[in-house]
Amino acid sequence: MIKSITIFAACMVFVFGACALALPGPAGAASAAEIERDARKALEDLYAKSPAAKALGEKAVGILVFPGILKGGFIVGGQYGEGALIQEGNAVAFYNSIAASYGLQAGLQKFGYALFFMTDPALKWIDKSDGWELGVGPNIVVVDLGAAAAMTTTTLQSDVYAFFFDQKGLMAGIGLQGTKITKLDK
Repeated sequence: MIKSITIFAACMVFVFGACALALPGPAGAASAAEIERDARKALEDLYAKSPAAKALGEKAVGILVFPGILKGGFIVGGQYGEGALIQEGNAVAFYNSIAASYGLQAGLQKFGYALFFMTDPALKWIDKSDGWELGVGPNIVVVDLGAAAAMTTTTLQSDVYAFFFDQKGLMAGIGLQGTKITKLDK
């Protein structure tokens, strides 16, 4: 029993240590130029892999791109990343995406995601309060890259579409539940 508690504690220290080293702190936070550069590159790569994402981008009133979310945990987990809101080809604001979770989970993963805002009211929602909790507010549809091939811009009915991309590492599950997006002063 004591041996299993010691192993559990060692794993917790390792996972949280790895997350602490990988997550940007105040001194290591990315500049606005770095976030914009990474967001633009991630969006270009997504467009190259998914014509449906490119078609959505042409119709969207804004695209919020988080190029590098780091997620880690062992029983207790968290994720963090910074992104840029792109409108008419320009980065107009910067945001962070943060989430915490508890449950049967273990691992470390990096991924990106883009939110395509199809209506002005949905886009305005992200600044309505002190952060937007996904799942509260506009209707979001998570699009699988494989299923995206069947999408057409004439069948779009939702306020926001989410695409995940560049998943690397080992971590069970990926989603937006419990994620909070907050505007950054950059």
